[in-house]
Amino acid sequence: MTDDQAAINGIADLPRRTGNTNTGKYTYIMVDYNLIASLNISDEDVDQQLKAALGEEVSQDSLQGTMKDTTEHQPGTILTGRVVDVIGNDVVVEVGLKSEGTIDIAEFEDPSSIEPGQEIEVFLEEVESDSGLVELSKRKADRIRGWERILENNKEGDTVKGPITRKIKGGLLMDIGVPAFLPASQVDIRRPSDIGEYIGRDVEAVILKIDEERRNIVVSRRKLIEERREEAKNSLMSEIEEKQIRKGVVKNIAEFGAFVDLGGIDGLLHITDMSWGRINHPSEILKIDQDVEVMVLSIDRDKEKIALGLKQKSPSPWEGVAEKYPVGTKLKGSVVNVTSYGAFVKIEEGLEGLVHISEMSWTRRINHPSEMVAAGEEIEVVVLEIDKDKQEISLGMKQAEQNPWTVVKEKYPPGTVITGIVRNMTNFGAFVEIEEGIDGLLHVSDLSWTRKIGHPSEVLKKGQELQCVVLAVDEDKMRVALGLKQLTEDPWLRQIPDHYLPGQIVRGKVTKITNFGVFVELEDDLEGLLHVSELSDHKVDPKEMVKMSEEIEVKILRVDIDDRKIGLSLKRAQWAAEDGEEPAEAAAGEPRRGGLSSEGGMLGELGDQIIQTIRDNEQGEES
Repeated sequence: MTDDQAAINGIADLPRRTGNTNTGKYTYIMVDYNLIASLNISDEDVDQQLKAALGEEVSQDSLQGTMKDTTEHQPGTILTGRVVDVIGNDVVVEVGLKSEGTIDIAEFEDPSSIEPGQEIEVFLEEVESDSGLVELSKRKADRIRGWERILENNKEGDTVKGPITRKIKGGLLMDIGVPAFLPASQVDIRRPSDIGEYIGRDVEAVILKIDEERRNIVVSRRKLIEERREEAKNSLMSEIEEKQIRKGVVKNIAEFGAFVDLGGIDGLLHITDMSWGRINHPSEILKIDQDVEVMVLSIDRDKEKIALGLKQKSPSPWEGVAEKYPVGTKLKGSVVNVTSYGAFVKIEEGLEGLVHISEMSWTRRINHPSEMVAAGEEIEVVVLEIDKDKQEISLGMKQAEQNPWTVVKEKYPPGTVITGIVRNMTNFGAFVEIEEGIDGLLHVSDLSWTRKIGHPSEVLKKGQELQCVVLAVDEDKMRVALGLKQLTEDPWLRQIPDHYLPGQIVRGKVTKITNFGVFVELEDDLEGLLHVSELSDHKVDPKEMVKMSEEIEVKILRVDIDDRKIGLSLKRAQWAAEDGEEPAEAAAGEPRRGGLSSEGGMLGELGDQIIQTIRDNEQGEES
């Protein structure tokens, strides 16, 4: 199997012969063909890039067989010459021929060091050019000698060192005595964003491949780093322990944390372990290539993962927080964050508390905490509660001020008539602003003595100004109960009982029809119930007996002051009309019927029942 076939089949580390062609000494070394194949760069590509970088076309034939000095003054040999003079950009060199030769000054690494009489090695291009001078090249001589030293002293797999001279297509050019190609993918473990930043730097690399035929070398800095990191990692994993303080270098920064090189292996420094205080991004306290000291928090030797901590090097500010800031302590802090539910306040470095939106004001209605505070603002707060296990502190802003509700009870005792503005309405009542930030609840049941109200909007409007009576003040719950109907005397105490007497026949308007009876409006906001049993002598459907808004005459059966109800009867009013009784509006006193006095109450009902029984008996005898 050939070397190329081995590379194709993925078989690495086949032996390859290398050595000095002059001495005939060869050494068999192990070549990583898998790595070379993964570069996806052919020998021709490397050769072309090196030639393009050097700015010359060096014939391989011209270099072949010139790896040793010769006394023959023939083209293609290396001679020792002496600098005669520097004229313009030409260095005049005498090599023992009929005429002198010239070399472009650009072929010298340090032109300022050129001195007359200095001996140098040169490559003889032509014995006599068209100009009559000997054509020489110092660069080719240096390159040949460099190749001799490389082949004599180095082999594939050896470590070499040299400066990065320039950036070329696909990588960098490294000077190790001869130009060597350093592919971009082999510059570092993590490919740099700009490999050009390595130009001018001395780096170490391992020789991946030496092509004697084409005179090119491919090197890898990455492989050398990986090999050294593997050795360092094994050494590190054998000695590292939890709680140790280790030195490292920040190699990468992400949103969730930073990776720190401990010398052979990277550990993760999570953002939550960087500082006891608030951090939005790791870049706020770390930067790439920064030297840091970290604490080892945990080690997973199987997965080779290490968790690191920075804040753990100093004591937690939560230690002794309850003793330092007991409940009730008033202090100043800086707002660091505002959310929809509250504001976080920095008490000291690494110690924050939450002011909930409900703890910002005694009286003000707050839709969002930003109405009260802003980030960076210094405010006064009071410690309400400390949960050391959860590391939570509850703070209050309103507690730092006097509670206005402590004087509300004195300022508005029950019975006080106030004037307020209707601010909001719900199904159960209306909230009336008594003063800035102090609202009272006007319950729907306290709107009218007589009217049945389903929603406050039936009698009130938002923004309406009205007078109310303070019914009660609950300082602990911060509530004020208000009443509207209490501004007038309860009509059920005297007015209704005096005006509506049992036995009276009155006129009213049908306002509601149900399956159990009919509601009849006797006057504004006062209704009586005409039960279905009082509609007719026999069972009927209320909707067939009366119609909505129809005016009818009914007889008052009872006036229940405790339940605030008036019982009515249609059939008894009709009986009274048949007996010639006059309506209560026209007659003075209660009319009499059947010789029984309808004086009201149970006596009036009993007389009606007796009459009804007699009539039923008479109808039975006739039939």
